[in-house]
Amino acid sequence: MLIIPAIDLKDGQCVRLKQGFMDEATVFSDSPGEQATHWLERGARRLHVVDLNGAFAGKPRNEKAIREIITAVGEDIPIQLGGGIRDLDTIEHCLDSGLTYVIIGTAAVKNPGFLHDACGAFPGQIIVGLDARDGKVAVDGWSKLTRHDVIDLARKCEDYGVEAIIYTDIGRDGMLSGINVEATVKLAQFLRIPVIASGGLSGIDDVRKLCAVEGEGIVGVIAGRAIYDGTLDFAGAQAEADRLVTKATHASR
Repeated sequence: MLIIPAIDLKDGQCVRLKQGFMDEATVFSDSPGEQATHWLERGARRLHVVDLNGAFAGKPRNEKAIREIITAVGEDIPIQLGGGIRDLDTIEHCLDSGLTYVIIGTAAVKNPGFLHDACGAFPGQIIVGLDARDGKVAVDGWSKLTRHDVIDLARKCEDYGVEAIIYTDIGRDGMLSGINVEATVKLAQFLRIPVIASGGLSGIDDVRKLCAVEGEGIVGVIAGRAIYDGTLDFAGAQAEADRLVTKATHASR
């Protein structure tokens, strides 16, 4: 079970939003590179980076900040990037720059042909981010709610060959109200590919709940506001997750 620190970028700074509202951004750092180094030194095994400006603009807008993060981390751990990735040229540029995975969100809903082509061109490196409220998928930086059922869409993405699904309950994101474990498990049970939980991680109890259902196909959780506000100790949470998963593995033998 990976605890994956999130670095959300807005105007070159590291921020956190509440429920996706750009005008409710809290700045945590002016140095994305230093922030990446901070999590690497505390034992992070993967970073989750989001270009918030890019998500709204439809193409990446924080390239300088992203380069700083890649330079800081080097090849030590994988980096996954989302936000405004909507064409094959952008994917190629991102992967050539040193990113391990790209996350396709809105384009996966609006342009399934593009997603199919992306999975064919870059196998093993495409993750789909599905952001949902009450089981329905949202697009365009969460500003529009569609009629697409999140489970149905996830299964189509799986058929295209995506590496994993990031499932975010947008009603909880940035609110420290707890992961929607039930909805995340329900989604994972319909899929063969891994699911990464997101939205609302508030403390160690959420980590323990997710470790208890790891066998359903939930391989990680994205940590944002909780590790920046201090309600969750990142290093301690990863250590606890490792302990619980090891214990469960031994118990099943």
